Amino acid sequence: MADDIKVLWRDVDAVCFDVDSTVIQEEAIDEVAKFCNKGEEVKKLTNSAMSGKMDFREALAARLQIIKPSLQQIRDFIKEHPFHLTPGIRELIQLLQQKNIPVYLISGGFRGLIGPIAIELSIPLQHIFANKLKFFLNGDYAGFDEKEPTSKNGGKGEVISMLKEKYGYTKLFMIGDGITDLEACPPADAFIGFGGNVLRAEVKSKSKWYVESFQELIDTL
Repeated sequence: MADDIKVLWRDVDAVCFDVDSTVIQEEAIDEVAKFCNKGEEVKKLTNSAMSGKMDFREALAARLQIIKPSLQQIRDFIKEHPFHLTPGIRELIQLLQQKNIPVYLISGGFRGLIGPIAIELSIPLQHIFANKLKFFLNGDYAGFDEKEPTSKNGGKGEVISMLKEKYGYTKLFMIGDGITDLEACPPADAFIGFGGNVLRAEVKSKSKWYVESFQELIDTL
């Protein structure tokens, strides 16, 4: 089955990447939690959410309720803890960009944290679809924007449907490590499971094409 996808990959017309544990090596919300000294409590919830045992929005709300990051903490975190790009991702995205293939970042994480990553990879900020944190005027945590599709189960698929409708993509790929990425295909035309940072058995078993290095995607392209 992987051969069919590889043929389609050579003719891809848009690529959507998950961010945490795919484009970057870390799981951002876990890192923010550690930074705010709430690491262990949050990690357990992240695992439940990623393996599909818990409703995504419930898990997101519960984790943020534990962390309650202030605007200042988020700013300090970005300054002191730049994320590590996954090996090969920069080269892969450059290759796609050279071929004029649009690249999108679709994440259950936070726009404020993903912005610097997009800038580093020359991805337009309007190509980020992610959650927005809300803060009170004094900078205290005030929740998150529940209108963002990425804050709920099935949200990544909604974003992909919208992109396909708006731009007419017919060979759109979703690439990611988690169950929420896998579930976005369909509407994505194909899914590539990525296990270079975290190997999730369920995603691996259900992926027609599963890679542990972006080099494989570069070579096939």
